[in-house]
Amino acid sequence: MMTTRQKKIGLSALAGVSLSVALAGCATDATAESDTGSASTPAASAAATPAATPGATAAAGSSSASSTYKDGTYEAKGSYTSPNGQEEIDVSLTLAGDVITAVTVTPEATNPNSVNYQTQFADGISEVVVGKDIDEIDVSRVAGSSLTSGGFNEAVETIKSDAA
Repeated sequence: MMTTRQKKIGLSALAGVSLSVALAGCATDATAESDTGSASTPAASAAATPAATPGATAAAGSSSASSTYKDGTYEAKGSYTSPNGQEEIDVSLTLAGDVITAVTVTPEATNPNSVNYQTQFADGISEVVVGKDIDEIDVSRVAGSSLTSGGFNEAVETIKSDAA
């Protein structure tokens, strides 16, 4: 029969292994960079294909007859309420056949703590949304930032309206 102490040690070891496996799936080069002090980077972006369309204008037509949204690069601001007050982020998405091919998030926060969370979010968002259908994304937490997701999702809804 196992003692209470042995049970606690076994459960602690199992929890540690589970946490390590979960975090290993989340680890990225961008996260490693932000942990080493690149928090001064104002925006992070990734692209599956280069975007040539400026601002909130869409390319003429879409890549497929079944696409809901026009191909192009779109920009929108999203806002959310943090413990420090109202904050904003700037989001740029490139769409091709309703699939997000590039994303850039630019932190617009004024509070240093919010800037830190927004920068972490910006560093990790591309791995969450690039390559996915815009109608299938609903971001809830990225790189430890959960409130920034509200502003991002708001910006995505605006982009969807602009691209329709």
